[in-house]
Amino acid sequence: MGKGGGCIFSKKRSAIEASDQDLADPVRDAPVQNQIENSLFQEESKKLKVFIVFYSMYGHVECLAKRMKKGVDSIDGVEGFLYRVPETLPMDVLEQMRVPQKEDELPFVSVDDLVEADGLLFGFPTRFGSMASQMKAFFDSTAHLWEQQRLAGVPAGFFVSTGTQGGGQETTAWTAITQLAHHGMVYVPIGYTFGSGMFKMDSIRGGSPYGAGVYSGDGTREPSETELALAEHQGRYMAGIVRRLGVLHTGCAKEPKLVFIFQTFYVPLGSSGPSKLVHHLEET
Repeated sequence: MGKGGGCIFSKKRSAIEASDQDLADPVRDAPVQNQIENSLFQEESKKLKVFIVFYSMYGHVECLAKRMKKGVDSIDGVEGFLYRVPETLPMDVLEQMRVPQKEDELPFVSVDDLVEADGLLFGFPTRFGSMASQMKAFFDSTAHLWEQQRLAGVPAGFFVSTGTQGGGQETTAWTAITQLAHHGMVYVPIGYTFGSGMFKMDSIRGGSPYGAGVYSGDGTREPSETELALAEHQGRYMAGIVRRLGVLHTGCAKEPKLVFIFQTFYVPLGSSGPSKLVHHLEET
């Protein structure tokens, strides 16, 4: 061993020839930071997709969807796409209900389109406290995706429309969570991330911690600016979640930590009541 702790070269070994040496590789030999930046650049060039899939009879949910897309598009590296759910009612019934004609530029979604999305936002009006039958029919047609769990792990959220304050702003969303659960999707509510706008009582406002919302009244009420701002916030919030998950997939982000918290109860001898122990288990 030499002073530096290295091995002594064998006298019998010939000098290393040029053919034995590794050829220069500018990508491999580049600084680690440059490799990370190149990786991020390649990922950002492929924009993540958030599909905003909605059914709107009188246009209220559509207004939220379009404002939601604005929020999605405001996040770098993420793009929103609007899709309609097919109508199930016959034309003569829609005419009797005075349903306005839909814009032709928005495409109808197919079930197989969903697997191309990195995130999903579903919007629909309420029918007696749960989603309208048009949206339910669409979810019912996703059986082959469910069989293969093609949507498992995809983040998803909801936004709704109701006719009255007690018409299901919360129940319409939370009764739809079963659809996500069976597909293995990850439900992303907005909570109270909208800030002070969630607490104002000076005007009527749709929406809840479950997602954005609008009050349609008899069908003639237009969404308020606060309701539209909440929809835009939800789009921006979902896009941020999708982008964060996308960065994790590049391997350049810090490895996440999982924390498990659970509690147990026991009754020691001589005690008149149960005592509680809270255990904290941490894994990295």
